[in-house]
Amino acid sequence: MVAAALTGLVLGALSRSLWWPAPPPAQLILVLGGDADRERVAAHLARADGLPVVVSGGSNPEYATWLFREREGLPAEQVHLDYRARDTLTNFTSLVDDLRRSRIRHALLVTSSDHMARALLVGRIVAGSRGIHLTPVAVPCGSACVEERPAKIWGDGLRAVVWVLSGRDLRVWGRSELVGWLRRSGAF
Repeated sequence: MVAAALTGLVLGALSRSLWWPAPPPAQLILVLGGDADRERVAAHLARADGLPVVVSGGSNPEYATWLFREREGLPAEQVHLDYRARDTLTNFTSLVDDLRRSRIRHALLVTSSDHMARALLVGRIVAGSRGIHLTPVAVPCGSACVEERPAKIWGDGLRAVVWVLSGRDLRVWGRSELVGWLRRSGAF
């Protein structure tokens, strides 16, 4: 039962573009922190398109304020710095309900090219569960790129599916709690 649900969620998230209508125009730029180049690309996009920017788990507030407000000239109300995220999954889980309440239906997802596969899988599962479409904007990382292992990508994808089903993060969920939940759900 759980395996079928996991398979359905993952396949649904991956195949959504085949049967869903085209998304509305982008309403927001969502930057996953961890690299100053990502924030610079987002700042250029925001200045060109006028879209609001949410930086999830980004660089320190002083640098971000300097970059977005002073260097790029964006007004304070156009940029929101959010430091609740601890990793790729929580980049999405900490924000997705806020975005939904704000009626966001389409966001540009800015992250490094070597992080995009995992971010897009996790984001499409989590944000997709709330009806939010993500369009990738990959930031080239050149020689600094470190290819992510498939196990890391799919492991975070599994964590995203578990979060959508239960509201809990598999990484911090105690083993005994997980076993109990699986038993209650009829998985075994």
